[in-house]
Amino acid sequence: MAMLNRVHLNGLRAVEAVARLGSLGAAAGELNVSVSAVSQQINRTEKQLARALFERTPAGLVATEFGIVFTARLSAGFRELAQAIALADESSECTLVVSVAPAFASKWLLPRLSRHFARHPNVLLRIDASVRLADLDRSDIDVAIRLGDGKWPGGRAELLLAQEVFPVCAPVIASKLKSIEDLALTCAITDERSMISWESWFEAAGVEPVTFMKGARFTDPMLCLESAIAGHGVMLGWQLLAADALADGRLVAPFGVRAQSGLGYWLVTSASKSESRKVRDFKIWVRQEIEATMAQFRSLESAS
Repeated sequence: MAMLNRVHLNGLRAVEAVARLGSLGAAAGELNVSVSAVSQQINRTEKQLARALFERTPAGLVATEFGIVFTARLSAGFRELAQAIALADESSECTLVVSVAPAFASKWLLPRLSRHFARHPNVLLRIDASVRLADLDRSDIDVAIRLGDGKWPGGRAELLLAQEVFPVCAPVIASKLKSIEDLALTCAITDERSMISWESWFEAAGVEPVTFMKGARFTDPMLCLESAIAGHGVMLGWQLLAADALADGRLVAPFGVRAQSGLGYWLVTSASKSESRKVRDFKIWVRQEIEATMAQFRSLESAS
């Protein structure tokens, strides 16, 4: 530990930030100092270590072979420090950063957040709405909720709900559907980026796929859902996306057949970070909310 006395902490912070963010400018922005100050800190740290951490190139700083190993351990050390400091803040006001896809945030999570606020008034929630899952080791994201197969490198995944898909449409469209074959009389509302297909649902229903009338195609499931609510056709929905619209009657599920997609909603955290109390509390809350949603979902099925 005595060796730490010869290296300044601010210099180590500058080195770690440049290695993680990839440039002096980005590191300066994060540390709220000038670019020249970051450069000076790096030079000073290299002198204190008597080792070169970066090569100076026309394209910028590039970590040396030693620098790659050094900064990887340095980043791990700073993460441990951050977690240690977070322990002191758990009883006071703290921030929980949750990464979710925009559709999940808008159609399921947002309408339920008031109950989380009431249960955990000291926790400030910051919702990072993004389709892409950021590097959980290097970002400030505490927990993510993702739809997928449960395989995220470096992530610890816990299944929340297996995804089941089924047709949904506005009541005015459903009134025309006396059988599955009648789907040929409607338009399919398609999400071009979806990982699910109508073929899997027709297979589960035990019928040959029908040819839909030409309809709208979107690159966002939220737009697909709104299009279905507006009566433009039939979309292949799933439990959490369509739950509230089914509950209030804006949508109906005209057929009782549901197909397993092979995907699911997962809670994802960093495998290298210890779990804080705020994350554990959030996990408990999300599971309870999903259980309540599915209970409502089952009651709608029994009523129909």
